[in-house]
Amino acid sequence: MPSDSVSPNAAAAVAAKPPAAPRKAKRIELHGILREDPYAWLRDDNWREVMRDPAVLDPEIRAYLEAENAYTRAAMAPTDALQAQLFAEMKGRIKEDDSSVPSPDGPYAYYQRFETGGQHPVFCRCPTKGNWQARDGEEVLLDGNREAEGEPYFRVAGCEHSPDHRLLAYAADRNGSERCRINVKDLESGELLPDTIEEAQGSLVWANDGQTLFYVTLDAEHRPCKVYRHRLGDDPADDLLVYEERDPGFFVGLGKTESDRFIVISAHDHTTSEVRVIDAAAPESAPVLIAARERDIEYEVSDHGERFLILTNAGGAIDFKIAEAPIDAPGRENWRDLVPHREGRLILSLLVFKDYMVRLERENSLPRIVVTALPSGAEHAIAFDEAAYSLGLVPGYLYDTTVLRFAYSSLTTPQQVFDYDMADRTRDLLKEQEVPSGHDPSAYEARRVLARSHDGEEVPVSLVYRKTTPLDGSAPLLLYGYGSYGMSIPAAFSTNRFSLIDRGFIYAIAHIRGGTDKGYGWYLHGKREKKVNTFHDFIAAAEGLIDQGFTRAGQIVGHGGSAGGMLMGAVANMRPDLFRGIIAEVPFVDVLNTMCDKDLPLTPPEWPEWGNPLESVEAYQTIAAYSPYDNVEAKDYPAILATAGLTDPRVTYWEPAKWVARLRATKTDGNLLLLNTIMTGGHGGSSGRFDKLHEVALAYAFALLICGKAGETGR
Repeated sequence: MPSDSVSPNAAAAVAAKPPAAPRKAKRIELHGILREDPYAWLRDDNWREVMRDPAVLDPEIRAYLEAENAYTRAAMAPTDALQAQLFAEMKGRIKEDDSSVPSPDGPYAYYQRFETGGQHPVFCRCPTKGNWQARDGEEVLLDGNREAEGEPYFRVAGCEHSPDHRLLAYAADRNGSERCRINVKDLESGELLPDTIEEAQGSLVWANDGQTLFYVTLDAEHRPCKVYRHRLGDDPADDLLVYEERDPGFFVGLGKTESDRFIVISAHDHTTSEVRVIDAAAPESAPVLIAARERDIEYEVSDHGERFLILTNAGGAIDFKIAEAPIDAPGRENWRDLVPHREGRLILSLLVFKDYMVRLERENSLPRIVVTALPSGAEHAIAFDEAAYSLGLVPGYLYDTTVLRFAYSSLTTPQQVFDYDMADRTRDLLKEQEVPSGHDPSAYEARRVLARSHDGEEVPVSLVYRKTTPLDGSAPLLLYGYGSYGMSIPAAFSTNRFSLIDRGFIYAIAHIRGGTDKGYGWYLHGKREKKVNTFHDFIAAAEGLIDQGFTRAGQIVGHGGSAGGMLMGAVANMRPDLFRGIIAEVPFVDVLNTMCDKDLPLTPPEWPEWGNPLESVEAYQTIAAYSPYDNVEAKDYPAILATAGLTDPRVTYWEPAKWVARLRATKTDGNLLLLNTIMTGGHGGSSGRFDKLHEVALAYAFALLICGKAGETGR
């Protein structure tokens, strides 16, 4: 976008003087290829300790990040009132004392709720012998607001009650690094037990005896790689190592089957998995391997009677199938198809009950729920009317039940939570998301259109806008994208985005390759050597929306976070003319350097997604050709807002910092270029639900500012 297209308000904001990061020569050679990395110094050599204690950050690096933050505050000062208004609007759409629907489990029903003004969830239960739907007889198990007092960051990463309902184990992250402390609370006395476990992940699973707790710990490189078994009352230093994953490219997770019969240990990267199970009634027994890992074969297990039910892509089932195998002989050679593979129908998840099996699947870019009666095999689907919507299963605690819980929303319809009786096929609406300041779905239009990409593939794009918004190309448009790891972006309801929509924006989601919106093949054609398809698809979505008259070039604000932030950096390099601005939240923009650093937290597990440039010159050249940091050029760029979290273990703070430093030294325009680093936050930014709104308000004020709509008021 040419610099002369900056709005008057944005031009005034540019008057603040931006910081200039010094260049420090560093040359890197690999595969006989030399490259310069003049901002490598922004990576603190002591980064592991910084994630534990941000106070130890190198003073020169801290000074630069704080100077960028100060510049962002000064440049955005003309929008201070607007940000306050946006915050008030978004907060006004939140039911402050909201609560989840209680989930029954024997004598109690468990739920989370919020208090008016409270930032963090409160974990509660009430007796099922009373009116549990109304939460009569509430008992507070863990008050997140009280736990967060005096903490700059606080998040409950895991919270599980024991099977006998006497104890509560919870894991809390207190600095955004995702390194948690596990505590166990006696629910009768309210006291914490002396059992305290450090350096843990959020995964917690109780054995059926209510005395044995399984948990996962992180290594020095922040990889969840060890599963331990803790017996209450024992010294955690003496806990038994149950499983250790020695491949640095694999992570470990914990779970439990729906019947509570098995504890599940999963070792996985993004495309390969390996599962072991432990009899939950015999927690000291050794883990049993289901099937040895095979590259690019994924599977997960449930149990039903004397068989395992296995969701897998084995045997060429690109869009997954469901198999069964005997519990006493679960090896892959004994897998038999129960729900055969059908290309184009992607099975997303499986939920098993005593008499039913439920699968969530997607076909033609739309999700659906299919219920199968066991053992008859009779199937029926749960129907929905809207053209585009979001659908999710809500697992509960009960196995011997006919009731399935699910959540539904659309771009215009607030979330609804239903209990569905699988036997008589009736549904009860338990909760509809309240918007206290008001929401009229009939005032908005939601659509799905198609855009043709560079190779002829049609990219779905979901749109929502006010019915009064002119569709003559004059409206600004925010285009959101992600496109990695097989993650699809649902056409779900979000109250925040209406602060843009009500000011005349069209909000669009590009369902690009790298996600699974059109099946697993959609993902495979947006990774590794085909990663460039992700960027072309996003560009095609922008061009298609221009061609169909929704907006015009230079009126689009691109928005993405994490791997979606990498997408933002790539398209800013490839087609800056399309965009008025770019919002890149915790963007993965230093791809080549990160993928060449095997000691970083996520690098080895990421090689299946991006390629391994250490071993393959082809992978090196592929990544080097699109890595946003390595492809910054002396040309005009759109206005850019980048964000970072100082203790972020997923996208380290120095990636956006280096990118902004190189852009500032190289680009030829006068457009806004801002970096906002949360100095007490991680990958998700601030931890409090209202604190997060300040970050959203900054991003939306930036979009409104650069599009000349900072003076517009919401409706």
